[in-house]
Amino acid sequence: MKRTYEQLIQHHFADHTQMALLTGPRQVGKTTTSRSIQSKNNTYYFNWDDIEDRERILQGGQTIAAYIDIDRLRDVLPLLIFDEIHKYSQWKSFIKGFYDRYHTQCRILVTGSARLDVFKKGGDSLMGRYFYYRLHPLSVNELLNRAPSDTDIQKPLKIADTKFLNLLNWGGFPEPYLKQEQRFYNRWTRLRKQQLLREDIRELSNIQELGKLELLATLLQHQTGELTSYSTLAKKTRVSVDTIRRWIVTLESLYYCFSIRPWTKNITRSLLKEPKYYLWDWSQCTDKGARNENFIASHLLKAVHYWTDQGLGEYELYFLRDKDKREVDFLVSKNQKPWFMVEVKSSIKEKLSPTLAVFQKQLSLKHVFQVAMDGDYVDQDIFTLDKPTIVPAKTFLSQLV
Repeated sequence: MKRTYEQLIQHHFADHTQMALLTGPRQVGKTTTSRSIQSKNNTYYFNWDDIEDRERILQGGQTIAAYIDIDRLRDVLPLLIFDEIHKYSQWKSFIKGFYDRYHTQCRILVTGSARLDVFKKGGDSLMGRYFYYRLHPLSVNELLNRAPSDTDIQKPLKIADTKFLNLLNWGGFPEPYLKQEQRFYNRWTRLRKQQLLREDIRELSNIQELGKLELLATLLQHQTGELTSYSTLAKKTRVSVDTIRRWIVTLESLYYCFSIRPWTKNITRSLLKEPKYYLWDWSQCTDKGARNENFIASHLLKAVHYWTDQGLGEYELYFLRDKDKREVDFLVSKNQKPWFMVEVKSSIKEKLSPTLAVFQKQLSLKHVFQVAMDGDYVDQDIFTLDKPTIVPAKTFLSQLV
């Protein structure tokens, strides 16, 4: 399956000399995407997990340059892919040195299953040398096989009901979605969780109590979209609150879960609360309502990341809640200003939530939607609407990324 990100990375190397840093969860398609953007005879792939590749990397940039014959004249500059190199403790120094010496003679793509942007805080030795791209699971819009757009909102397009339901039930990771076979899904899920919670944690952190960490991951799985109580999680896992916070940061950095924080500006009686957590693999949500909410959350997060990474502006995802316990599932901001709001409902028959109008007035929101998961597709651009409206998920999601 051709991914939207292939064209995005191709455009990057056509327009920029900076490195591309491509990150995302395990098994989301980073390697397949990166290796497909240029011809095989002009692409060189180095995987830190491969012993021979690791030895070449440890020998230094000159060894890599000699191996690919970097001084040879070519019609197209070679593409070097460094996969999972974040596991190398000195990877930033290696990449910086290689880029500074050879960036006019090649193009460099760095991929990884852990967040490579964590070093943005503090001294960033790679400043000005890279652009960052976050690869997400499949989405409704991506299954429609449309070319990437230079605008954030696209025209609506119908998706087949079977594709929509398969995406909701099997998740957006390419292998289980394409396979759609229960025994394969069970084995794939078990192996991925083992690799993430055992192997990756062991390599990238000093956490020793892996059993308790796995328990925390399970607890987060069963309270998707709920307000987080760190003290409750600490009691159930028998560790301190500070430990819970650190462990969740680790799980976020390895793309097990992601957080959405409350929007507090311009909200009367706003309630400063801890974030809500959602899973990168929404198929792991056993509760139907939680899965629906996680499904929409994942699509929105993909959209705000993609739009931001493309340079269309600064987009963020929040939720809304005040001291009167009025709540709306999601708020998307554009350049630090509220843009549109989303409440998720399972049925098209559910009445429009009165809370939507309250928050729309407070925030002067342009678009307000109550997204119904079972609604039939309607061929209308919902981003022309300026009043709270019940809209089908199939229409809404087709207009994102």
